[in-house]
Amino acid sequence: QVQLVESGGGLVQAGGSLKLSCAASGRTFSDYHMAWFRRAPGKEREFVAGIKWSGATTSYADSVRGRTTISRDNAKNTVYLQMNNLKPEDTAVYYCAARYRYNYGELYNPINYWGQGTQVTVSS
Repeated sequence: QVQLVESGGGLVQAGGSLKLSCAASGRTFSDYHMAWFRRAPGKEREFVAGIKWSGATTSYADSVRGRTTISRDNAKNTVYLQMNNLKPEDTAVYYCAARYRYNYGELYNPINYWGQGTQVTVSS
C-alpha cells in the first residue's frame, strides 16, 4: 500500500499562486510515476499533470500548461504542483495519484493509489 497525503490547498484570488504538496509513504517512492488530477464541482475528475518516476519527463493538461509545474523530490518522497496565474476555473479538489512504473499500459492510467484530495478555490 502507498499512502498519499496532500497539503497546500486553500483560497486564493485570481492571478495568485499556490503550491500543493503530496507526501508518500509505504512503498519505494521512485517505483511510482506520480500525477495530479482534479475534480471541479459537477465535473468528472481530470488529469492535470504527471511526472515519471525519475523526474525526467513531465506532462500537462492543455488547460494548465504554461501556468503549472510538477516536480518531485525522491529523497523526500514528495511530489509538488506549483500553480501560478490561477483562474476561477481552476477551482476543484486536487488529488495526488501514484502509478506503479512496472505496470504495462499508459503512464498515468489506471492509477494504483489516490490521495484524499485538497480543496483549491480561486475567487474572481
